[in-house]
Formats: sequence, C-alpha cells, structure tokens
Amino acid sequence: MASNFRIATKRKERTMELRLTGDFDGTSADELLHLLGNDTKGIQRVLVDTKAVRRVYDFGRNTFQKNLYRIKTLPLQLVFTGEKADQIAPENSRFCQLLCPE
Repeated sequence: MASNFRIATKRKERTMELRLTGDFDGTSADELLHLLGNDTKGIQRVLVDTKAVRRVYDFGRNTFQKNLYRIKTLPLQLVFTGEKADQIAPENSRFCQLLCPE
C-alpha cells in the first residue's frame, strides 16, 4: 500500500462515507475492496470521496475495477465523488464532481 494512503470511514444509518487520502495503488485498491466486502453489513449506499487522493496509479485502478466481482453479490450502491472519481470508479458507474442528489 502506498505509505500515505488512508481510508476514513463514517456511518450514517444505511450510508457509509469513505474518504480516500493519499496515493491509490494496487494495495490501496485491495484495502478498499476488503473494507467494502467486510465492513458494510447493514449498509445500502457507499459514498467514496476522492477529493484528497493525490495520484491514481493505473495498476491501482485496474486492480480495483477487475476485482469488483468480490463484492458483486452485496446490495451496495457505490457513489464516487471528488476530482479523481472518474479515474477510480468502474465504467458505467455513478459519480459526480461535487454533490450527488439522493
């Protein structure tokens, strides 16, 4: 994992907010996938804020997108926000630059 990568989590009812910070590499992608697969019991929507991501490495993006099958069976709506949302979010997913409506 990039030594500067962190995931801050916050739960609000059935929504989990994740704030990614630092560089997003392959190990960071695995950490995000692990969190989504193991720490989202009772969660329906996950907001992934990429505003504080400094750099998205191709390997990190590819690792995340190619391994999403690990959480495919979970009833999660993933919403990516922030400047790097379009670089991390899988194709055809929902992302927005500032604020997503409910």
